[in-house]
Amino acid sequence: MPQINKPRTHSAVPGDGSSLTRLRIALTVFFALDGFVFAGWVVRIPAIKEQTNASASALGLALLGVSAGAVITMTLTGRLCRRYGNHQVTVVCAVLLSLSVALPPLTHSVLALGLVLLLFGAAYGGINVAFNSAAVELVAALRRPIMPSFHAAFSLGGMIGAGLGGLLAGVLSPTRHLLLLTFVGLLVTALAGPTLLRHEPPTPPERERPAQDAPRRLDGRTRGLVIVFGVIAGCTAYGEGALADWGALHLEQDLDASPGAAAVGYSCFALAMTVGRLTGTTLLERLGRTRTVVAGGTTAAAGMLLGSLAPSLWAALLGYAITGLGLANLFPVAVERAGALAGPSGVATASTLGYGGMLLGPPAIGFMADWFTLPTALTSVAVLAAVAAAVGALVGAATRRPAEH
Repeated sequence: MPQINKPRTHSAVPGDGSSLTRLRIALTVFFALDGFVFAGWVVRIPAIKEQTNASASALGLALLGVSAGAVITMTLTGRLCRRYGNHQVTVVCAVLLSLSVALPPLTHSVLALGLVLLLFGAAYGGINVAFNSAAVELVAALRRPIMPSFHAAFSLGGMIGAGLGGLLAGVLSPTRHLLLLTFVGLLVTALAGPTLLRHEPPTPPERERPAQDAPRRLDGRTRGLVIVFGVIAGCTAYGEGALADWGALHLEQDLDASPGAAAVGYSCFALAMTVGRLTGTTLLERLGRTRTVVAGGTTAAAGMLLGSLAPSLWAALLGYAITGLGLANLFPVAVERAGALAGPSGVATASTLGYGGMLLGPPAIGFMADWFTLPTALTSVAVLAAVAAAVGALVGAATRRPAEH
């Protein structure tokens, strides 16, 4: 057996506590950067809508570019991760994400906006598969359900990005604001990237061979479970995408909030999600995955009904916060379970189905907003959160049943 823990190498293996800690910090930074850049873009959507003179449905089709680009590249990213490594792909996608976020304010038509968002979405989808795959490996090495902590960093980054966007909305143009995000993204990548590139992914010895063979040895039941976890992720991503793309517009358009106050809506959602994910490890250790998913989906459904139908700004903000708490741990649990079952291929499959929810979300809500109203359209988030809770309960019952015999 080849030696993988020589001092002169930088493999992170169980027992190498300092390497695991450095990898955890670096991965946390990239999760936070992803949320920061994405939120910085979404809070400027109302300004970009005005700039391109887009209707609600046309804007929905343009926003489809983000999700389409993400979904198209996710399966490819899973293959790239197996060939070149999760860490290398994470760094490359971080650079592409940072560069592409500056492009939307340079467009002046719906078609051009959709095309640049396709590129932005490709980078966004790629980095999500790459660093989630790396996080699944680290979770296995540490033997603790810490996946929510990484997604807490994403939410914290989103909260900071949205809050900063709200402050800058009346000071900087969208062009200057998003160029600032490009600078921050490249700087953070330059600082945190070398840590990932110097260290090999942690691979527990007992999982080393199965992890390599996992994509070829999945039975029908395992593939089915991966798809089911992808459905749960999809219901969650639909809600996250809806609030990111339409949440601020709902507050500004339907409740007469100022641009700054509208941006606070996503900040409330992101803050609540951050709190939920920071406590996610403890929640998972006490309740288990099934109860966490069921409780989260139910809470999110109630919160989004309030957020979408409330007649006042403060009640809507409270609904956004409750929704964030409910959705907080659904996506991390779904992706971690899929990755544990099938490695990067499982992460890619669950992420593809998950961001399929984001693929459906922008145009679906846009068309429903034109046919009915935007508040009515946003109630679809509550419906899908309830679906996630029901599916989670069914999966929990199905996976417990064999153990009883």
